Amino acid sequence: MRNIDYSNYFWQDEEIRLRAIQPEDWESHYINRFDTPARRLLECAVELPPTFAEAKSFIERFSDFSSNRLMFTIENLDGENVGGINLNSIDERNGTFSIGIQIDRDNRGKGYGTRAINILLKYAFFERRLNKFNNFVLEGNEASAAMLRKVGCVQEGVRRQVYYTNGRYYDSILFGLTKDEYVERLQL
Repeated sequence: MRNIDYSNYFWQDEEIRLRAIQPEDWESHYINRFDTPARRLLECAVELPPTFAEAKSFIERFSDFSSNRLMFTIENLDGENVGGINLNSIDERNGTFSIGIQIDRDNRGKGYGTRAINILLKYAFFERRLNKFNNFVLEGNEASAAMLRKVGCVQEGVRRQVYYTNGRYYDSILFGLTKDEYVERLQL
């Protein structure tokens, strides 16, 4: 295949690129399922042991952008897979959406998540005409809460003791960001 010129590509910034998930991404999905603390924060539960079949099925199910959950692989500009992100819970009528993200353990703390969320926010707000980003983090997930605040989200509330895992009930910390708030932040 010819070399791709990414200089005018919407789905990247100075450090990362979002791309469609590909069949070979099943292995990263499988390996990430062994990071129980991160998966517990993401899924609010302990998942059953991972299988090759589940990982391959997951990748196949979301590889063509045909569902209400748009899945992407996050890669650095060297082409290395550093995580995954998705646009989900899209409600066209009310203009709301959410984003799910997981950065691979070895790549956390490098700003990749914040960069990837900003790319999806621009897409959701300026291409899809969506108006409100709603998300939540599990109580104790300070890294994700900080990342949401970094992109401009404000804490809108707390749903008390709604998730049971690790022998206790946890709060759900609610965050939100409107398109107007995002635009104002870009102009600063």
